[in-house]
Amino acid sequence: MDRLIVKPWADLLIKEMQKDYFLSLWKFVEYEYTVNICYPPAHKIFAALNECPPNKVKAVILGQDPYHEEGQAEGLCFSFGEGLQSEMVQTDLFGTLNTAPSYNPKRWPPSLKNILREVSDDTGAPLPANGSLLRWAKQGVLLLNATLTVRQGQANSHSGHGWEVFTDAIISLVSKHCTHAVFFLWGSYAQKKVFLIDKSKHLILQSPHPSPLSAHRGFFGTHQFSEANTFLRSNGLEEIIW
Repeated sequence: MDRLIVKPWADLLIKEMQKDYFLSLWKFVEYEYTVNICYPPAHKIFAALNECPPNKVKAVILGQDPYHEEGQAEGLCFSFGEGLQSEMVQTDLFGTLNTAPSYNPKRWPPSLKNILREVSDDTGAPLPANGSLLRWAKQGVLLLNATLTVRQGQANSHSGHGWEVFTDAIISLVSKHCTHAVFFLWGSYAQKKVFLIDKSKHLILQSPHPSPLSAHRGFFGTHQFSEANTFLRSNGLEEIIW
């Protein structure tokens, strides 16, 4: 475990990871990665944390669980793992080897396409060359799924085992330790986390989910990304280049 989460997140979460629920959760995760194909690759399970240190968090986007098809999940919610094609052997951390597929932009998930479309419409930024949101994480966007792992081809297969308790603790830590952060709560699932966030300190942006089933009911045209930057700028923080 100490190889997977870098400091200072490891220090902030050490007590949480010593709780009985998390120890049971991790035994489950180890077993699943040993006997099944699971995503993201084991060394990317905590990528959302490792790519965005707690003292750098300016925004939080909440997802539900990782993409469950080969070559998509990279440990950042909604992000399509473009970089996976260069990592032919993903990991043997749990005694398994995962081979990355070749890059194919037509495989980009529809929710991600809608997110990037709204960014372009809102900010005027051109559509990016790839679907990885790592560039957002590097700027202080915590791209956090409620459940951090999944079995191949089975959405939500690792939900209900303790990940949600752990990621709720992360949301609470961000709310407590950050001064001015923007929380994007897309869809009813993410919006249930609002009670974890201190509204007096942070900006909470809620809308329907970017899924094709709901994006046209209020996700498009909300200008959330420019609103987030206005909030950050007004509090003396550097804007995010979406």
